[in-house]
Amino acid sequence: MVFGWLLGSAFSRRKARLPAGEAVYAVGDIHGRFDLLQDILQRISSDARQYPRDSARTLIFLGDYIDRGPESRSVVEALLDDPLPGFATVRLLGNHEEAFLAFLDGRSDGRDWLAFGGLETLMSYGVPLRGAPQNSDVMASLRLSLISCVPGRHTNLLRSCKLYHRTGDYIFVHAGVRPGVPLEQQNATDMLWIRDTFLNSRNPLPEYTVVHGHTICDRPQDRRGRINIDTGAFASGRLTCLVLRESDRRFISTAD
Repeated sequence: MVFGWLLGSAFSRRKARLPAGEAVYAVGDIHGRFDLLQDILQRISSDARQYPRDSARTLIFLGDYIDRGPESRSVVEALLDDPLPGFATVRLLGNHEEAFLAFLDGRSDGRDWLAFGGLETLMSYGVPLRGAPQNSDVMASLRLSLISCVPGRHTNLLRSCKLYHRTGDYIFVHAGVRPGVPLEQQNATDMLWIRDTFLNSRNPLPEYTVVHGHTICDRPQDRRGRINIDTGAFASGRLTCLVLRESDRRFISTAD
């Protein structure tokens, strides 16, 4: 136990690194802003051309592709294949995708999902809305309409999203992790929904730096033990990408 604590302390005093030659571009919460997704992809492509010696490039999306913004369908469509040539693509699951799938599968009545952005997603898929959903019969009808309107490839993509991705000294996850719990013992609910317990921890996973979204900040936060890149794109117009190479890290934004 003491030895593990000393290793964690040693890590916290040095800067996290990626393996030599590897580049990572991690994109925060998109929330239906297809225009901003196109913008950030162009910026990433332009940035990567300045580093011809990269031996491997990975494009990581941190989840929350849908809801709130007007073009959820277009965002999901764009993520079906690798959006940028020469990049491996990692798609993480966000809490909004989890809520969408729960409604689609009948594991929730969908009312909470509609309240925090789902209505915009219904409209983007062309689901007909006949007034505000007020009872279980209306919600059941909306579910059937959504099932018929969402292409199977879209639902398959969302179901295939990972909970986290690990490379070098970094962990990428949508919301965060439970402090003090080993990575292999983390649960999905925390990774998709956690806030204060994680955000208030000085060093949530001592062996790693956690890159996350989920909690909106005005500017990206580079804190001890974690980096937050959810800059509220759907409302602010600022979609943020974290760029990592070895021990270097910096940010690209659509508002730059």
